[in-house]
Amino acid sequence: MGKLVFDITASLDGFVAGPNDSPELPMGEGGIRLFDWYFAKPETVRSSENIDPEIIKDAAQTVGAIVSGRRTYDHAHGWNGEHPLHVPVIVVTHHPPEGIGEFNGTFVSDGLESAIQQAKAIAGNKVVALNSPNVAQQCLKAGLLDELSLHIVPVLLGGGVRLFDHLGTEHIELECTQVVHTPKVTHMTFRVVR
Repeated sequence: MGKLVFDITASLDGFVAGPNDSPELPMGEGGIRLFDWYFAKPETVRSSENIDPEIIKDAAQTVGAIVSGRRTYDHAHGWNGEHPLHVPVIVVTHHPPEGIGEFNGTFVSDGLESAIQQAKAIAGNKVVALNSPNVAQQCLKAGLLDELSLHIVPVLLGGGVRLFDHLGTEHIELECTQVVHTPKVTHMTFRVVR
């Protein structure tokens, strides 16, 4: 089975979306700035300053399934039926939506561990990626998460949706396994120490 990885972009002050995020403004006020690095045009010469597209490509090739929260699903408008990585999405929710139309995924209402098991079965030896801070925090607390892949953008949003907001006071040890710095973003990978 593949690893369970929380892969997300955040501001230097720890926000994954700006203030007042909603389905109409999914990234909140100013939050779209977090993805300038992601949508930048790649340079033709490989260097440390243009490795961002390689990191994106590597992630796209290694992910076999995604686990998301219902709030993320709603704000992304269900990715219009298919996530940009073109892999199945398992949405953890207490209340599955009705009449959603085409969707490359499923809704799981019998708990987080069930959602993770289903995603791992789909992904096989590939990575199961988490793209919801709430789901990732639940996985960290439950001891399910293997790795964090954080893309830290040099901007201070000042408010919004926090990267880590509900972890409690329990100590969680991480080991930094990789740091790649580029002008637009710093990519950091951490293994969860068990």
